[in-house]
Amino acid sequence: MTNRPTTEERLNQTAPKLLLRYFLLLMTIIYIGLGICLWVAPIALNLTPTVRRILGGVFVLYGIIRFVRIYREHFQPSKHDRTIR
Repeated sequence: MTNRPTTEERLNQTAPKLLLRYFLLLMTIIYIGLGICLWVAPIALNLTPTVRRILGGVFVLYGIIRFVRIYREHFQPSKHDRTIR
């Protein structure tokens, strides 16, 4: 196909990307915080302590996995951005 610029390149939308990056990081912090809260705090939910701990562990694990993926995608320079000197 033709070598046309993408829509993002044509519009040069860097502000929404920056906002999205930090929103995604905030969500990972929320997932990890919720998991820790379920793990240690005596929340008045109709859950047994075992179920709360398992659910808290799942939230923490999901938050960590999500953080790693977001960091790799949005904060690490890609291989194409690096220049060979």
